[in-house]
Amino acid sequence: MDTIKLKLTIAYDGTAYQGWQVQKTGVGVQQKVEEALAKIFPSVKRILSSSRTDTGVHALGMVADVDIPKAEFKMTLRKLPLAVNAWLPEDIRIVSAQRMPVSFHARFQATGKQYRYFVWNHTAMNPLLRAQAWHVPGKLDVPAMRSATRRFIGKHDFRSFAATHTYEIEDTVRRLTRCDIKRSGPMLTFIIEGDGFLYKMCRGIVGTLVQLGRGKFGEAELKRMLAAKDRRVAGMTAPAHGLVLWKVFYSTQRREDAETQRKRKSSQRPRPSLARPE
Repeated sequence: MDTIKLKLTIAYDGTAYQGWQVQKTGVGVQQKVEEALAKIFPSVKRILSSSRTDTGVHALGMVADVDIPKAEFKMTLRKLPLAVNAWLPEDIRIVSAQRMPVSFHARFQATGKQYRYFVWNHTAMNPLLRAQAWHVPGKLDVPAMRSATRRFIGKHDFRSFAATHTYEIEDTVRRLTRCDIKRSGPMLTFIIEGDGFLYKMCRGIVGTLVQLGRGKFGEAELKRMLAAKDRRVAGMTAPAHGLVLWKVFYSTQRREDAETQRKRKSSQRPRPSLARPE
C-alpha cells in the first residue's frame, strides 16, 4: 500500500489520562488521537510516539509518526490539524503536521528531549495553576538549588533518581546536557534536557532539588546519591502534574536551532562605526 508518512506534534493536558500509551484499563492520550485519526483516515490503526508520559503528566511537544494511505489523504497538510482536532477532546490538540520520508521514526530517530517542571513557591497556591504546577509553600534556597544542578550535567547512572518499573532496565546511564532553574516571581521552572530519561527520572531530580532547597541535605550529598545507584538514598519524587514534555529533538532540528542561535548572537554584536575618526 502506497502511504504518506507524517510527523505529528501533539499537546495535551494529562490530568484526565493514564499517561500517553493505550491502556488496558483507563484511557491514554494515544487512544484518543488514534480514534480521531480513524474518523478521517479509516485505515489508520496505530501511531508511534517519541515518548511515554506517565499518568497526569502534560505535553506541549509530544511527537508521533503515522502512515496514511495516499488514497485516503484528500486534504492539504495545513488542514489536517484542524480536521483531526475537530474529533479530539479540548484537552488534546494536534499542533502541527509535517510530511516526512517513509523511513522516519518518531522514537528511534529522536536525539534528545526537553522536559520542564513548574513549582509555585508561595504560601498561597495560584488556583489557575493547580493542575500545572507543584505547590511548595515553604522558603527555598534557590541559589543553592541552582548550584546543585551542575551535579546532574553529563553522563551518569541515574538509577538513584528513577522509580522502579515492572521490568528491569539494564542500562540506566543517561546524559544530561542541561539542568537549569529559572525564577519569575513565585514560579520556578526546572529545565532538564538530555538524550534520554528513565522512568520518573525528571521528577526524582526535581523532588531531590526541592528538598535540597529546604535544607534537608547539601549539594555534596548528590555525588553520593548518584554513586549509590539506589532509589532509596535520593530525595522524593515530585508530583506528576508539574511535569511537561516540552520538546523532542531530531538531528535536523538541532542544526536549525544552532543556526538560529548563531544568527541571533551575530545580530547582537556591536556594529563598527562608519564615522571617520577625528
